[in-house]
Amino acid sequence: MSDMLKKVEKKTGVNSNEIMKLAQSLNGKDLSDEKNIRRIIKQVSRMANKRVSKQTEDMIVNALKGKKKIDSSTISKML
Repeated sequence: MSDMLKKVEKKTGVNSNEIMKLAQSLNGKDLSDEKNIRRIIKQVSRMANKRVSKQTEDMIVNALKGKKKIDSSTISKML
């Protein structure tokens, strides 16, 4: 697990300890709750120092709530 986190840290610039804290904070969260999903998106956005547009946020929420299928082209649009 540590090697994977180090690779993510190197690629994203996000500290692996922050990634672990985020993962632990998700434990027990209702990921079908739109408010929780939007909070997580904002938190990850701040961690990565990347702005997420309202449109992209909506796409992510819809994908996670199962309202929209997610595939590689959808992910590309989100980036």
